[in-house]
Amino acid sequence: MRIGLYPGTFDPITLGHIDIIKRASLLVDRLVIGVAINRDKSPLFNLDERVQMIEAECSGLSSRTGTEIIAHPFENLLIDCAKDVNASVIFRGLRAVADFEYEFQMVGMNRVLDDSIETVFLMAEAKHQAIASKLVKEIARLGGDVSKFVTPTVNDQLMEKF
Repeated sequence: MRIGLYPGTFDPITLGHIDIIKRASLLVDRLVIGVAINRDKSPLFNLDERVQMIEAECSGLSSRTGTEIIAHPFENLLIDCAKDVNASVIFRGLRAVADFEYEFQMVGMNRVLDDSIETVFLMAEAKHQAIASKLVKEIARLGGDVSKFVTPTVNDQLMEKF
């Protein structure tokens, strides 16, 4: 069984994330969405809310692709999370050159820690490349319309928070 890991904070999950999840799910039999617990960040949505959003947004996709998609919270090193879920590949989404520079460093470090786990970069569709959770939250906080960046369900949850 080919198992992939797509990690992130998903605070909140955006259409860009969902685009990467759709395409990654076509490459593996099981896709684990690693929901990072990062004590240095102050997420808008708590861990349970983020996991529930991911599960709700991915349930239909899982049945359409035949790929098992599960949310898995983690607080350890990414490479250790990959080992914990038996992933042979880590999927990372790229939006811009700035993403690549950071991801390039991460891949190098992860390869030193365990060179048996590959990293695959996927570019979001052009219409989703500018979407960042941080910007979505800021737009929503300031009363802007984020419906072009998130699903209606996530949009409603953002409106409840603000």
